[in-house]
Amino acid sequence: MTVRTLSPLDRLLSGIERAMEAVGGSPEAGRRSPGDVVPDVAMEEADRRHAAGLMRINHVGEVCAQALYVGQAALARTEETRAHLMHAAAEETDHLAWCAERLKQLDSRPSLLNPLWYAGSYAIGVAAAAIGDPISLGFVVETERQVEAHLAEHLQSLPAEDERSRAILRQMQEDEIRHAQNAQERGGVDLPWPIPGLMHAASKVMKTVAYRF
Repeated sequence: MTVRTLSPLDRLLSGIERAMEAVGGSPEAGRRSPGDVVPDVAMEEADRRHAAGLMRINHVGEVCAQALYVGQAALARTEETRAHLMHAAAEETDHLAWCAERLKQLDSRPSLLNPLWYAGSYAIGVAAAAIGDPISLGFVVETERQVEAHLAEHLQSLPAEDERSRAILRQMQEDEIRHAQNAQERGGVDLPWPIPGLMHAASKVMKTVAYRF
């Protein structure tokens, strides 16, 4: 059996397809949503809107993750690093689909600024990869650590009765922790000051805006 090597054009077209799915499409999850096994319940309107705002933030986070990983994979120095990044991106696609589905169940919508979030994150991923695989993987480690921390906050902030969203976020949190560990084991290095702080500040802006828009 002959294995076809993807050309730069193939990767470009694949990247465009991923971008369209992440920003405005309906990506197909490879795993069943953890929320499917949890009974949905009616919530007060204020609680429903709050849960939707939090899940919109998490959906934006997954849009950014797709863009970041694809951007990093585009300039990865080795096939091993590229394969690792694309495998992680596939799991993030599950998260993206789960969050999109939950937003529909909450009678809400994704962020109106998803094209902007995607473009910015893709540029960051390319820039990190251009420096080299250790920094690129270190960026994955720091990103996933910060995502895991904000998921922990959301697990506490969700309305008490919204166990369906909570089940989704718990699985996402487990996956993010594993992604950070895997990237570190593959040679990811600690990012120099002040990059982690700048990432945290940018994340706060994104969360504030995405909660409403």
